[in-house]
Amino acid sequence: MSSYLNLKSIGNYLSLVKFSHTVFALPFALIGFAIAVADSNYSFSLRLLLLIILCMIFARNAAMGFNRLADRRIDALNPRTRNREIPSGKIDPKSAAIFVIINSVLFILTTVFINRLTLILSPVALLIILGYSYAKRVTPLCHLILGAGLGLAPVAAYISVIGSFDILPLIYSFIVLTWVSGFDIIYSLQDDDFDRNNFLYSLPSVAGRNKALFISAILHSTTFILIIIAGITSNGGFLYWTGAGIFSLLLLYQHIIVKHDDLGKVNIAFDTTNSIASLIFSLLVIADLAIQAG
Repeated sequence: MSSYLNLKSIGNYLSLVKFSHTVFALPFALIGFAIAVADSNYSFSLRLLLLIILCMIFARNAAMGFNRLADRRIDALNPRTRNREIPSGKIDPKSAAIFVIINSVLFILTTVFINRLTLILSPVALLIILGYSYAKRVTPLCHLILGAGLGLAPVAAYISVIGSFDILPLIYSFIVLTWVSGFDIIYSLQDDDFDRNNFLYSLPSVAGRNKALFISAILHSTTFILIIIAGITSNGGFLYWTGAGIFSLLLLYQHIIVKHDDLGKVNIAFDTTNSIASLIFSLLVIADLAIQAG
């Protein structure tokens, strides 16, 4: 019985942080890592790769846990979210707060073993990803703030190896920013009425569904342009452009299946489509970089 309860508790925390959604940003962190080790001056380090993955996990756990903690009263009012772990009582607020603190500390401690610049920037990264949780209360730009938080992944992974900035991982950061912001707008369509009635400033609640979908399409069009720029900058080969094509088609697919008057496929667009897009694109980009470096 004790083992069952422990497994159930672990499952609750994995659900709290939506661990499956790690596939959104982590693959782009691996791209940042791959860009760095493709440089002839740097060699592959399994130790460093594992440290980067740990940083991603700890940072995301802290961010999602804090988001659920900050939104617990709002989630309890929303029929769509009232069964989440904290409002439903599966995890109490104190335990969630301890979880956030532990993961935040582990994130910063892990950067100690990477390099000095990563350590210096870690509190800034933590401030951005935790601060997103309150953005929806004050600005419809909250979607961009979420995108910026996840967009840190490729440039942070690159800095972990090189110890400095460069243009290509920065382009990938903007790819993530525009991509995530665009699909987060689509996801928030589900709560536009609730947000409007509770003075929450998601873009659909402020601008309406039609305008929100148009802005999402603009952001994803920008993602497409940035993918082309990244390919040209890195002299991408066949694998890169194949991945770029698949990723772009999946972006387009989201806008085909989600309509302002039909939100039945929002979760397919948000979850399944973006997960597949991220995994396929990252695998092909990393393979292309490996061929170029080899």
